[in-house]
Amino acid sequence: MSASPPTGDQPYTGDVEVGGPADVRALPGLTISKLAVSEMANNAYLLRCTATGEALLVDAAAEPEALLALIGDADLRTVVTTHGHWDHHRALPEVVEATGAATVAGTADAADLPVVVQRTVEHGDTVTVGEQTLEVVHLRGHTPGSIALVWRGPEDAGVHVFTGDSLFPGGPGRTTNPTDFTSLIDDLEERIFGQFDDSTWFYPGHGKDSTLGVERPHLSEWRARGW
Repeated sequence: MSASPPTGDQPYTGDVEVGGPADVRALPGLTISKLAVSEMANNAYLLRCTATGEALLVDAAAEPEALLALIGDADLRTVVTTHGHWDHHRALPEVVEATGAATVAGTADAADLPVVVQRTVEHGDTVTVGEQTLEVVHLRGHTPGSIALVWRGPEDAGVHVFTGDSLFPGGPGRTTNPTDFTSLIDDLEERIFGQFDDSTWFYPGHGKDSTLGVERPHLSEWRARGW
């Protein structure tokens, strides 16, 4: 099973540049818009339920004007911050003030955000956007409270995972000591690669997207190199 391509003139690639347009993927029930912002080339993802028009933003990273333009007339109900590092939440105060959206983050990282987190989440919790449900996966290591969000679409849409800085094409996110690396690679193997098939598409906090099938053959290599 593979994810269906988006509708529109150009297929979704996930390749975006700071200052450039969003790349939009239209899936059955959910539209994903990916935008790159800031000198750190952070990815922000606007998820919009096609049935209700309600929206959720993953990582209000920077450039609030650009993010608010991305949101446009969408009914933004929620902003989820994948982890507490400063480059992933610099625009959070402005986006929340402008939209009234509720804030969500992993429990262990909530205190690092520049706004009050209205809902903290743990592994196995869910977050909704309109009629769509996102599952929370706690990935410990890059930060104590890093989370990923999993959307299981209908059969023709596949599984889509928003991994923050915990998983990139080419390996796990940065960790600062061997204990944290082991924690992260263990969680990735058990909670991501062990749960979802090769067609699963993932969307990281920086750079290009990938699939679990492309990355899976390298798991033992990542563990052996320790980063």
